[in-house]
Amino acid sequence: MYEQKTKETDADVIEFIEAVDNPKKRQDAFKLLELFEQTSGFPAKMWGSSIIGFGSYHYVYKTGHEGDAPLVGFSPRKAKISLYFATGDEDRGPLLEKFGKHTSGKACVYINKTEDIDLDVLQQLIRQSIDFLQELYSAKK
Repeated sequence: MYEQKTKETDADVIEFIEAVDNPKKRQDAFKLLELFEQTSGFPAKMWGSSIIGFGSYHYVYKTGHEGDAPLVGFSPRKAKISLYFATGDEDRGPLLEKFGKHTSGKACVYINKTEDIDLDVLQQLIRQSIDFLQELYSAKK
């Protein structure tokens, strides 16, 4: 049986951010914490050892694999800051075009610093991702 690696934990979000080595990344993490909490309406929770997530939903894949994941989140990693959004949201492209300097994968968007991006567009990405997942999975509050 598959054991989900990234689960919600009781670890302290503020302690995690305060332990970030790079002062600029730490400052950006506090800025993102406030923005994600205000925009999502959910309190920050640690997911695994390094992801700060907001809200959660339960997913079930066609294969039968299921689990829980944060609706949105971020992680101040050494190389870049990872922003986590919904996988499969085909409507994200137009917002990313206006977002600023970033790279992206299926669910992650990577930034160097918050000055590189449009924070209003980030708020739109957060809301869009939450709406997409709540509609798709009837997310729990």
